[in-house]
Amino acid sequence: MRAHPLFDLITQRLHGGRNLVVLTGAGISAESGIPTFRGDDGFWTRGSRNYRPEELATWATFVAEPEVVWPWYLWRLACCRGSQPNAGHRALVAMDSLLQDQFLLVTQNVDGLHSRAGSPENRTFHIHGNLERMRCADACSTRTWAVPAALRTFSKGDSIQPDDAPHLRCPTCGGWARPHVLWFDECYDERWFRFDSTMRAAAAAEVLVIVGGSGSTNLPIQMATNALNTGALVVELNVAESGFTPYAEASDGGLVTGPSGTTLPQLLAALRESMALHGG
Repeated sequence: MRAHPLFDLITQRLHGGRNLVVLTGAGISAESGIPTFRGDDGFWTRGSRNYRPEELATWATFVAEPEVVWPWYLWRLACCRGSQPNAGHRALVAMDSLLQDQFLLVTQNVDGLHSRAGSPENRTFHIHGNLERMRCADACSTRTWAVPAALRTFSKGDSIQPDDAPHLRCPTCGGWARPHVLWFDECYDERWFRFDSTMRAAAAAEVLVIVGGSGSTNLPIQMATNALNTGALVVELNVAESGFTPYAEASDGGLVTGPSGTTLPQLLAALRESMALHGG
């Protein structure tokens, strides 16, 4: 099967050791069955109150009601752990192995599927955080740590029990730990979310491939703008047009329509064929 013309263009632009940056959004996770938590499935009931995700996913709510916020996130984590990486995730792992330092993966997804598929942490930027990780709510240190394996699996509607509480505390200062995610009332930064590094990578990219994103959040749009302004080729892999499509079209790239579980393996095959013919 002949490669999509845009995949041929990508391989041409990458000759000579130039950089490929891939940005992934919710679409690749949806193909693994990750639910959309801003829809009806995301609501959280505590007593007689229904919380919207936009209410729960804030620093302000966590400070006021950590015992409400944590069970919702632990239920989300259980949902994500019940899903498996798909062919798109695995194709990105293979691209990393093929291109190595020419490759960078930037993901908006917090589900941990890229890491579970095998994408190396040194070439994976989690710009919205990772549900598998937690950190001190008072920022007493600069580290994150894995959600403890001893913590039980939460179902929807569960509450924190006395046996759960020690696992949700910072081991250094004893205060609350928090999910390592970017909340709606917080800003991107370099310390936790690699803001500056991401912007530099987008500006240095020869090709930016955007997979399954909506184009509705700030840093991903800034990535597309930086890449476009520095002459990169921008290609979108998505099931339909999005807020990223105009950036792709303006770069002489465009939209490749289809599920990422199909289009990413096709791009991988094109990269492998090009490297076999031309070298790096």
